Amino acid sequence: MQMHKLIIITAPSGAGKTSITHYLLKKFPQLSFSISAATRQQRAYEKNGMDYYFMSLEEFQEKIRANEFVEWEMVYEGKYYGTLKAELQRIWGNHQIPVLDIDVKGAIHVQQQYPGTSLSLFIEPPSIDELKARLLSRGTETEESLNARINKASYEISFKQHFNKVIVNDNLDRACAEAEETINKFIPS
Repeated sequence: MQMHKLIIITAPSGAGKTSITHYLLKKFPQLSFSISAATRQQRAYEKNGMDYYFMSLEEFQEKIRANEFVEWEMVYEGKYYGTLKAELQRIWGNHQIPVLDIDVKGAIHVQQQYPGTSLSLFIEPPSIDELKARLLSRGTETEESLNARINKASYEISFKQHFNKVIVNDNLDRACAEAEETINKFIPS
């Protein structure tokens, strides 16, 4: 059986994982973004099947029962996110390497299922204060949701030693370069 590689990028919300993921996808044509399934409301600028596979709670729970996820998590109350096995198969079928941009618990779970063939990057914010400033600058948080995200981020940072590489994102260009270098070593040229 062919060993399929995959790349997992995780971080607390606001640490910059999405920016770094986009950078890597532009840099490496052999990488492909793994589209997560989600039960949250689709935002105006998002496209189903491109940003997420949006589904109802019932549909998501049915897929859990059918064992169709590599990992899934109830990230916030009533809001599920997960990685479909079919999505990884779709990308491997195109002879590409899936890039999973997922939460910390999910990342640990996927890494355990693919020991030796996965590379995991943990993007760490320079500090909790800086993370708070970044989240505030988005203008999308209530005080309650901001505090929930900050508490969750502190908890998630405590798991950073579980990942292959920790990249502190105090400078986006430098963090992208560090991620690129790590992936260059992982992907056979």
